[in-house]
Amino acid sequence: MTPLLRKILGMNWVLILTMYGLLVFGLFAIESAARHLPAPDGMTGGEFFSGRHKMWMALGSIVYFATALLDYRWVRWLGIPMYGVGIVLMVMAMQVDDEVHRLSIGPISFQPAQIAIAAGIIAIATLAQDLPQLHRSLGAPFVRVLLVAILTGVPFLMVVKLGDMGSALVWVPVAVVTLLVGGIPWRYLIFLTAVVAMITPIAYFIVLPSVSERGTKRIETYLESVQSGVVEKNDDTWASYWVTTAVGKAGWKGLGWGATEERGSLHDKRYIPWKTAHNDYIFAVIAEEQGFRGGILLVSGFALLLIQCLFIAFYSRDLSGRIIVGGVVGLFFAHLFENVGMCILLTPITGIPLPLVSYSGTFVVICMFLLGLVQSVWLHRGRVDRVEAKKAPVSI
Repeated sequence: MTPLLRKILGMNWVLILTMYGLLVFGLFAIESAARHLPAPDGMTGGEFFSGRHKMWMALGSIVYFATALLDYRWVRWLGIPMYGVGIVLMVMAMQVDDEVHRLSIGPISFQPAQIAIAAGIIAIATLAQDLPQLHRSLGAPFVRVLLVAILTGVPFLMVVKLGDMGSALVWVPVAVVTLLVGGIPWRYLIFLTAVVAMITPIAYFIVLPSVSERGTKRIETYLESVQSGVVEKNDDTWASYWVTTAVGKAGWKGLGWGATEERGSLHDKRYIPWKTAHNDYIFAVIAEEQGFRGGILLVSGFALLLIQCLFIAFYSRDLSGRIIVGGVVGLFFAHLFENVGMCILLTPITGIPLPLVSYSGTFVVICMFLLGLVQSVWLHRGRVDRVEAKKAPVSI
């Protein structure tokens, strides 16, 4: 049996099947959610955007399997250069007069924040693994905490300055998970939690209003809705009112895929923000059309995906592999929690896609690249153990 065939047969196929199950689920959801959008002649908006999603899936598949078959100890060296490129691209995005701060290279447009967070996970894993080899003191818990704080704090503040609070908040669970997986003692984590609790009021009342008035307004609107228990239908709460209504009235079965106005579809009436229904509000469309059973099936699919990732992290051969997998879990969980949460009044409205399911262009490729790294951690989980066993002294 050739090494390539051995790797292919040795892949975690539960992870692969779950990933493609979510991608196909999203394909049908996008076709229904994007039906109101303009498209080339002879096509509906749903057909156009679902077709583009297939293109990104195909490109992502190539990236996924190439990354999975390559040993991640070589891929992780790209983390620091990628991180630097991501920071430069975000600086460039600050100069662009675009509401979502996208950059365009030919026909491809993307948000630099998505590239930066993927690169940040790999950079943290690389430095946490290799810095202690340069000097013993660089492996101290304080140094690791400082490393994570710098690598996550700088892009976090930059994304906040861009006004994209949804993408900024994703850095928080990524940082927390990398600290936990990195073996930071609990006394450090408890101290950091206390510090964050103390500076949160200052950040909310002083810092946030100066950099993102829209973010502050959305949080205040959300808190008022939670306090009153009622979402009022006005200009500020239009989206949250109709989105939560669509989810709440769907029942067990929902209205069916592609439901029309005659069947009571709020999305067909364009009450769900129709310009972003295929990415930011995809869960609201799924919940309305597929009901509670469709929503729980989607969440269960993500739960299975993340559990498989945690299983792989447990068997990682080194610290960098565990941090990479842990960071991917934190990233996916943050997107899932924020995207679903804003549709059920659990979190404020944020513009953030649902990984693999929403139409998000290059972000689909980035997600599949990160899952390819997770697969690589699984495929190469035992190699260092054999090398270390040869180096270890024999006890008599």
